[in-house]
Amino acid sequence: MVGVQKVLISGASVAGLTTAYWLEQQGYSVTIVERHPGLRPGGQAIDVRGPALTVLDRMGILDAARERKTGIPGASVVDRDGNELSQDTESTPTGGPIDSPNIELLRDDLIELLYGTIQSTTEFIFDDSIATLQDDGAAVEVTFVRSGTRTFDFLIGADGLHSNVRRKVFGPEEQFIKRLGTYAAIFTVPNFLELDYWQKWHYGDNTMAGVYSARDNSEARAALGFMDTELQIDYRDTEAQFAELERRMIEDGWVRAQLLHYMRSAPDFYFDEMAQIVMDSWSKGRVALVGDAAYCCSPLSGQGTSVAVLGAYILAGELAAAGNDYQRGFANYHAEFSGFVERNQWLVTDNIPGGEPIPEEAFERIVNSLELEDYRQG
Repeated sequence: MVGVQKVLISGASVAGLTTAYWLEQQGYSVTIVERHPGLRPGGQAIDVRGPALTVLDRMGILDAARERKTGIPGASVVDRDGNELSQDTESTPTGGPIDSPNIELLRDDLIELLYGTIQSTTEFIFDDSIATLQDDGAAVEVTFVRSGTRTFDFLIGADGLHSNVRRKVFGPEEQFIKRLGTYAAIFTVPNFLELDYWQKWHYGDNTMAGVYSARDNSEARAALGFMDTELQIDYRDTEAQFAELERRMIEDGWVRAQLLHYMRSAPDFYFDEMAQIVMDSWSKGRVALVGDAAYCCSPLSGQGTSVAVLGAYILAGELAAAGNDYQRGFANYHAEFSGFVERNQWLVTDNIPGGEPIPEEAFERIVNSLELEDYRQG
């Protein structure tokens, strides 16, 4: 490698921040552009499992992640009047088995930990995005919406299910998206149910509502979901999303009315369809994709975060290992990781209409089916 190579990462996501850390460990200079004014707040409880725990350990943040575990020991299912129908102290809908080495923590807590590993070494461009890009084979010229034009050696798209980079380089989203017929919203609400490290869920005919305590019971996260295989809704149109949720939820009882009220003032409301991204290749020229932008597993798999962490680690490691032959590095990234991705995308069958339950033993085999290389220098 001649000189310090510059990499632009689009998206301060789990995948983006993890990729930045490992690229910097390999000697690259990294810039991250993020369309939000800062790190995106909120998000659901997420899980880090299997070899992804090893990656966090190699980053020096595993103990800190364990300290931020949600610590929720169980969940209740209630009827439309709030009466408890069942209680589970062995697993939860968000985190799976309670007695496991896996870590369930809030998405924004993991983002904060990842950000802390690169905050002083990475250039961040917030409140901006890529307007145009040109890969001439020698470098990638990027024009930002707000920040002018700059040149980088590589561009990494870590910008999620609806990736701007993927659309500009690989083509329209419809070529790659596999819709799962389910939509979900997540947002912060007051802990009005006075939950004490607990979750409550209600399942209607075609809708779901859940509330779980967060941040030592000082607040809660709400989840609303419904099934629809025909819905067309703009993922950027928040008002249309509010209206759709209100229309579908209001008749199904429990605390949906309160959740819909809090929804409109939530600082971190997030809504999207449950979908996967399936691509034959994750790179083109000097541009590569990572995380949901390349191979979204969907939250329904339970493995979206872990796959993003692992993909970021392998992408950075293989690119560095290939030296000046970046095409070989990107090809090796795909070769090393694509089988694991396919197995983990299959896990959604446990949570989609018409799917089949997956035994816990089979789930764990898939989660741990990646033999992790050690790309660290020295």
